[in-house]
Amino acid sequence: MPSRKNVKNTHIESRQIRELHGALVEIVSIMNRPQRDESLVREAGISLDRALFPLLVGIERLGPIGIVDLADRAGRDYTTVSRQVAKLESLGLAERRQSAADRRVNEAVVTPKGKAMTDKIDAARERNARAIFATWDARDIDELIRLMRKFADSVNDEPESPAAP
Repeated sequence: MPSRKNVKNTHIESRQIRELHGALVEIVSIMNRPQRDESLVREAGISLDRALFPLLVGIERLGPIGIVDLADRAGRDYTTVSRQVAKLESLGLAERRQSAADRRVNEAVVTPKGKAMTDKIDAARERNARAIFATWDARDIDELIRLMRKFADSVNDEPESPAAP
């Protein structure tokens, strides 16, 4: 007798999983290129060390964010990120404070000066995106955004496991 175990059939083939993974690896590789960050910083007309750029953007997007969480998301060592956040503080772009929810946690928040800088980065990113999507139909862009959001939410909802992609 067949099993009546409730298993979701996602209708995804091994070939599709490999293609999806390959596309994600390619996108992440491109997004993680230091030259890309340098180009965006130049395009934004700002002066910021390449190592600090993703941390400032992360703090602005996710903050207030714990330094440990920020380090984990950046794929960097906590002590390195802590020093880099201190550098952002010295530049007046971010502040560190104790978390109101857990006083053992140090968190980073963007300052108004840091927000002004990320606004310039956003404007440069928008100009670049407009060039990338110049030949796309509006429906395709909407569908890409919808599906990327759905995928990101699904990945976020999945418990971590050694077999995760």
